[in-house]
Amino acid sequence: MRPTHPATRLARLAALLLLLAAPLPAQDFSPAIVVNDDAITGWEIEQRVRMLEAFNTPGDLGELARTGLVEDRLKAQELARAGISPSEEEVDAAVAEFAGRAGLDPDQFVALLSEAGVDPRSFRDFAATGAAWRDYVRARFGRAVEVTDADVDARLAREGSEAAGVEVLLSEIIIPAPPAEAAQAQAIAEGISRMTSEEAFSAAAREYSATPTRDQGGRLPWAPLTQYPPALRPLLLGLAPGEVTPPLPLQGAVALLQLRGVREGPYVAPEPETVDYAVLRIPGGLSEAALSEARAVAARVDRCDDLYDEARGLPEGTLLREEAADPAAIPPDVALALATLDPDEATWGPTADGGATLLFVMLCARAYPLPEGAADREAVANAIRGERLAQHSDVLVADLRARATIVGE
Repeated sequence: MRPTHPATRLARLAALLLLLAAPLPAQDFSPAIVVNDDAITGWEIEQRVRMLEAFNTPGDLGELARTGLVEDRLKAQELARAGISPSEEEVDAAVAEFAGRAGLDPDQFVALLSEAGVDPRSFRDFAATGAAWRDYVRARFGRAVEVTDADVDARLAREGSEAAGVEVLLSEIIIPAPPAEAAQAQAIAEGISRMTSEEAFSAAAREYSATPTRDQGGRLPWAPLTQYPPALRPLLLGLAPGEVTPPLPLQGAVALLQLRGVREGPYVAPEPETVDYAVLRIPGGLSEAALSEARAVAARVDRCDDLYDEARGLPEGTLLREEAADPAAIPPDVALALATLDPDEATWGPTADGGATLLFVMLCARAYPLPEGAADREAVANAIRGERLAQHSDVLVADLRARATIVGE
């Protein structure tokens, strides 16, 4: 082996000494933001930026890092006030949960973050705060978050199709037509059916209609066309805005509908698989006494099950609770009444027994089939529950921020 020249050895030694003497990359541990006397350092902000980069987070990463760290400090302070401090096992579980989302075990996940310049301690702090806060929010607000079957049905209806559906905006008039007044009611209805003015129709609704919407000029909210009786849909689609249907005969009444608008909805509302509804029979037809009783019942009940109390002690058959497996088989006047109702909403106007009985109609639920490939109902309910808990969390963090002293954000 050829000996190394002394001058060469000296040069290499000098280079090594210079390398060892070179300063390490500066780490800024000075306070950059102060949250209620709790400092966030420049190093923490840099670490959060690197972590967001590793997660491929879009947006202004510097701003997101600062905002996220401030909120984490506020959460940590609230957790401390509540006496909550996650154990090492709980932090390990939180890290494992993050890793599992990426299809990795915890060691692989932390190694990848380290390659991106993220200190494992920084990530563990982030995961620990997030997991403890989630449990805290669930414990504090969980009882206040109720997810009903109707909530699940509405979500399934929205997810039933990605295409736009047809929604219609209608006004209604239901004119009482007891046998002795049937001819007069029909004549009035014939005149209204020729109207093309929304103002004239609204005036007629206030004068003649027996439904709760009369005070709003008969105006109904936007509703998917699929919620109206199948036989009625072609008739509605054949109207131009402002036009009115011919008089529609109901038991003891005549109905008219005016089209105020048609639009593409955000989704196609599928046909309900079942419709759960209740009908309370009130003696007196469309008399003022019966209508007054209907308004009183509406003020007393909040959901369909409350109607059982209303029917207690009354003759058998006063209350009908029906879960229609074939919605098309629902009596047309009841189906029309149900069309624009949300679960636990009620209306009245249809009659029975030749107009002698007023029908108080309440929608309990619409059940929709699970879309192909959709999660089961429990998974959908859990997703809705998670969204509502997140809303509670956002409100709480906003309140903590409003009451905090934050310097440097």
